[in-house]
Order: sequence, then structure tokens, then C-alpha cells
Amino acid sequence: MKHCFLPVILILTFLISCKSEEKVSDNQEINQKVEKLLSQMTLGEKIAEMTQDAPANERLGIPYMKYGEALHGLWLVLDYYGNTTVYPQAIAAASTWQPELVKKMASQTAIEARALGVTHCYSPNLDVISGDPRYGRVEESYGEDPYLVSRMGVAFIQGLQGMGEERFDENHVLATAKHFIGYPENRRGINGGFSDMSERRLREVYLPPFEAAIKEAKIGSLMPGHQDYNGIPNHMNTWLLKDILRDELGFDGLIVSDNNDIARLGTMHFIAETRTKSAILGLKAGVDMDLVIGKIEKLAAYNSKVLKDTITKNPELEKYIDKATSRILTAKYQLGLFDTEPKEIDTKTVYAGRKEHQDFAYEMAKKAIILLKNDNNVLPLDISKIKSLAVIGPNAHEERPAKGTYSLLGGYSGLPPFYVSALDGIKAKVGDKVKINYAKGCDLLSNSKAGFPAAIAAAKKSEAVVLVIGGSRKTGGEGVDRADLNLYGVQQELVKAIHKTGKPVVAVLINGRPLSINYVAENIPSILETWYLGMRSGDAIADAIFGDVNPGGKLTVSFPRYVGQLPVTYLERPDFIGSGKGLFKDADKSPLFPFGYGLSYTTFEYGTPKLENESIPVDGSTTISVDITNTGDREGDEVVQMYVRDDYASVGRYLKLLKGFERITLKPGETKTVSFNLGFDELNILNQELKKVVEPGTFTISIGASSSNEDLKTATLTVK
Repeated sequence: MKHCFLPVILILTFLISCKSEEKVSDNQEINQKVEKLLSQMTLGEKIAEMTQDAPANERLGIPYMKYGEALHGLWLVLDYYGNTTVYPQAIAAASTWQPELVKKMASQTAIEARALGVTHCYSPNLDVISGDPRYGRVEESYGEDPYLVSRMGVAFIQGLQGMGEERFDENHVLATAKHFIGYPENRRGINGGFSDMSERRLREVYLPPFEAAIKEAKIGSLMPGHQDYNGIPNHMNTWLLKDILRDELGFDGLIVSDNNDIARLGTMHFIAETRTKSAILGLKAGVDMDLVIGKIEKLAAYNSKVLKDTITKNPELEKYIDKATSRILTAKYQLGLFDTEPKEIDTKTVYAGRKEHQDFAYEMAKKAIILLKNDNNVLPLDISKIKSLAVIGPNAHEERPAKGTYSLLGGYSGLPPFYVSALDGIKAKVGDKVKINYAKGCDLLSNSKAGFPAAIAAAKKSEAVVLVIGGSRKTGGEGVDRADLNLYGVQQELVKAIHKTGKPVVAVLINGRPLSINYVAENIPSILETWYLGMRSGDAIADAIFGDVNPGGKLTVSFPRYVGQLPVTYLERPDFIGSGKGLFKDADKSPLFPFGYGLSYTTFEYGTPKLENESIPVDGSTTISVDITNTGDREGDEVVQMYVRDDYASVGRYLKLLKGFERITLKPGETKTVSFNLGFDELNILNQELKKVVEPGTFTISIGASSSNEDLKTATLTVK
């Protein structure tokens, strides 16, 4: 019988071969078109292509490549129109621990981008957060772990660009992975601050997401970071951009500068005395396109006024112009821009968002919510048993601003047709069944306590309190770094005042970075971390408060107790274990809440992890499995996490590294078995020559509910 399948296999092999040949043929055709077009272009026209805001070339019919941001929905950088869908911010999206959700979000974003004529998006952010939340851009990242960031990043790119035959079709766009590389590794938590680190740390922590983006997701564009790497600015760093990125990793796409960063080789780094010298440095390093938002000519380095005379006098330099222009033209051909007319956008009537996208943003938001604490099972609240509820706090509600977008959506947010605040969502949920007593209490950016009496009165006449606190785009995000991680303004005093009323309090955090919420953690019985959940925030928050959703998200960043602890991350190397020296004398060393942490309204029990083979050769592989049982009375989600440690090796290592995860749903009493692979990808380390190898010895494999040792069960694998 098995021979009957042979013709089918041959046919499938033939079809796959044809598709492969067709793809090669398409690439060859584009290369030929680019070569022909390049030969017809003047030097000035080539240089004009190399600025992101350059207009279309009417003489040769070269189209403009319109750009936007797509971190959590489309944002047109200079325009607030289109009514785009705003999804959960990146840090919240990662808290779902479900890459397939990120992929779907990105694919929907690409559709909305195309509707507005956008074909080049500056996302995703593949920066691994180094444990310093003073840095304002924590919210844009998927977290502090390179493996998790890699999985989320690959999913995002696959959704935005498409894969296979769908890649760059009419429903997909060009993605830009950023910021290459080590952007959060700055010494004071300052955006764009210089980085100084070993090549080992670069390769172990920051490179893996970009490697995955290139090799797995076929990323089409990449953006360097503002900063330098060990004294060499990224935008002129040939070791990073050529030796590693292009030669070692095989990246063949378009490199676009971060905003103004070619000129900043002179104005920020003080290396080049003139813009011309800055431009030459960028060109030689392989930066193809100069991004200068807003067409500010005095900041552009890649333009004819700056470059043309120099190139004319030194024709040898034109090869760099040709290479850069070729990559840009290739991207435009791949995106089909030569075959379509530019979209005429009526800013008064255009509506890029779709209801099904808004509904998915809501579903995603529900998956992102994290339960940090729930003493005495205060949550969920029972609508049938509560007659009055106080909703208090500066983040409880936000009206549509007269200009710009909502601050409670986080950075790089588009302008949605509406935003559901926590207050809106709670009111819609309870209807006329529960009386809502709302009081703002205080402004986020004010030290005034004038609103305290009204908030205290609202709490006293209610049976329970929902206290909505945290931060906003005004206290975090790009360029909003902080030296203090306590609650901003007088929020902590507000929390204390409400706590003193004696009413049951639920704290809801809406924020973009981990905060030092020691008082809240010690005194408030229930805490929900919601980050920025997107345009349907309030609906999802209300669902979690009243039990229609059982929170199943997990932290992707550790929470510090104090600024003095920083950096706080589970990526720790061994120190004076057990000697008492590896501790602070005046404070707890452990995080307030660890990476991977999150509770549920139900409980889960882990069995003993079981290895398929307890011993494997260095080039072998095996699997490890564990049973998880829902031991409570509610259906719930659990994120099962696997960590690996090479016990004794030729180099120092992190105490553990995440190498697998899976989110599962369990009914009360239900048991599921989760399995993970253990092979080269999971077991390798960088040896003393910085080569990936699997060394013989024992490996501790830990599986559980968070990165904390107390939440993990272990098995020992022997590699021979």
C-alpha cells in the first residue's frame, strides 16, 4: 500500500520545486528591473531615493514608499486620521505569552496600513529590556528575556510582512526590526545613552531576537539604535552592520536610520565635523536610507546639497550610493508599488479600522491582564452581591483629547474612533445593578490633594473600591525616562487614604513600566496589572474585575522593590551563593514580582517533569513532559515555562534561561500534558571562542509557573 503514495509524493515534490523556481525567477526579474532603472538614474535622483521623506520620481515613475509606526496598531507619524485600531501595547501583548495573537494583530495592522497607503512600518521593537525600568521605552518591548522576545518578534514580522507567497502582497507591508543593537543597555536608564558591554553579552542577550527575525521571519528592513556600542556609534559601526548583520547573519534587506541619526554622527556623537562626513560614514557602514521625520532639510544628511559635490569629486564613493539605492528600489518592487497607483486619502472620510479588528483587540486585551495579588479572594467581585462600587484614581477615565491621541494607550498609539476607559467598562458591565461612585482623587501630573476628600467620601459610601492608578504616555515612553520608580505625583498618598477607609480595595495598574509599588503590594489585597490594553481597555478590565475573564497573563519583566536594586532581572549569573555576601545589607535583593509571574482565580498543580531520555549524546535530542492540573473550581489559563541551565561548563552562564513556554486552558479538575523539546537550540552555550556548542555534562531542566525557584520543579538531563 505504501507504494501508492509515491506518485503523490512526486507530484508534491514537483509542485514545491516549481514554486521555488518561480520565487527565484521573481527575484531575478526584480534584480534585472532594479539594475535597468538604476542605469537610467542621475546621481541626484539616486541620492533623493535615500531619504525616507523623498517625493516620488515623476521622470522615471519611481513611487514614494509611505511609512508609519505599527507597534500596537498603525500610527501615521505626522497625521492623526484614519481611525485605526489600537491593540494592547507591546509589553501587554507579550504578557499573553501567545505569539499567535501577536501575529494576528500584526496581520490586521498591515491591512489597515495598506488601506492608508502605508507600506513601510517601523516595527517591531526587538530590544531586550536589561532590567532597568527607569528607561522609558520598556513598554515598547516584549520583555527581559531573549527567547521570549524572539518568539514574539518572529510572530509579529510574519504577520506584518506575510510569509511565502503572501510576503509583501497587497495585504502585507515591510517590517523594520529595531533597534540594532543593545539599545536598552545604557548606564543610567536614559534613552539613547551609550552602551558599554562585552561581545558575549551582546550575543547572549541582544542578538538572538534579530537572528531569529532574519533567519526565521525574513525581516525586510532594520533600524540601528541612536547609541554607540563600545565607543562606535551604531550608524557607522561596520562591525555591527556589515560583519555581523550582513556577513554573519545573512541580512540582505534595507537598513533605515533612526530619526536624524546620520546627522547625529556629528551633532550628538561629535565624530564628524560636517554633515557630508556624517553621510559618508553612514554610507560606508551600509545605512541605506536616512530617516528625517517631517522633511526637515537642515537635518538630512543624505541629500544632494550635502553629498553630490563630494561624490562627483570622488566617483569611488558612488558604489555605496548605488548599493543603497538598489536595496530601496528592490523593496519598492517587492511591495508592488510600481504596479499600483498611490492611494488618494480623504482625511475627512477615511476609516481604516474594522470592527473585527476592534473585537480582536478586545480579545487580546483580556488575555494580557495579570493578577499580581488576590488575598482573601477579593476578586472577582460578584455583581449580585454588591450594590455600590467606588471607582477612583487618575487613570480611571480619560476623555478624547482635543489634539493627539489618548495618553492611556501608551506610546506610538494611533487615534482610534473611541477608547473605553476603566470607568466606561465598569459602568457598561454593571448597568443599573450597581451604583457607581466615581471620583478622580488626583491628577497624574499634579501634587494637589484637593480631590482627596471627594475620593474618600466615594469610598466610604461604597461597599468596595476599584482604584485605578499607574502612569501614562506623559510619565513614560520614548524620551520619558525616570530616576524614581515610585507612583507618580500623590498617587501613593491617595492609595493610603483610600486604604484607611477599611473598604476592600482592588488596585488596577494602567502603566508602561514596572513600578516600585511596595506599599500597594503590602497593603492592598488585590492587584491587577493591565499595562496599556488598547482601545477596548475598560471592557477587558471590567471582565476581569467581575469574573467574566479569569486573568491568565504573566509578567515579561521583573518588578523592582527599589531603584537601588537596578538592574532587576531573572537573567542573573552566580554570585556569593549562601555566604551572605551576595546580598544587600539594607534591602531585599529579590524582585517584588518576578519574571513569568501571574496568579489566577483558580489554582494549578504541577506534576514531576519526566524526560523521555535521561541521557543523550551531544548531537542528540529528547523531550521533557509535565502534567498540569486545574485544582480549583474555575476554568483558567496557565503559562507553562521551561528553563534550562548547563550545570558545569567551560564558561560562566546565567542561572537559568527560558527555552520554552506554552499557554494552556484547563477546566476544573482537568489535566493536560505539556511537552518541550531539548536539543541543540535549547542546550547550547557560547564557549570561550563565542561559538555555539553543546558541552557534555548535566543540565538542570526546570518547569513551572514563573522564573522563581519556588515555582519550579526540576529534572536532570545528562549529555555525553
